[in-house]
Amino acid sequence: MSAGTREPSGPGFVVFRKLDDDTWRLVAEVPRKRGLTARAARTRAILDATNGQVEGTEVYAAVLRSEWRVALDSPTPEP
Repeated sequence: MSAGTREPSGPGFVVFRKLDDDTWRLVAEVPRKRGLTARAARTRAILDATNGQVEGTEVYAAVLRSEWRVALDSPTPEP
């Protein structure tokens, strides 16, 4: 594989935990469990990323890996 290209991967999620109003921390990247609805798959991704150790007051977000990559590959807009 040449430099700058990615290995193809199946669908998955990038999971973040909210630290405060303006800060999110990357927890893990996990594969999507097939056969689940979108909402259930996001919940499963958060549980997988945290090994089921979620506190009731913590806030998590599960972003589709493909959307995360698109956002990272987007050029910076010029004013």
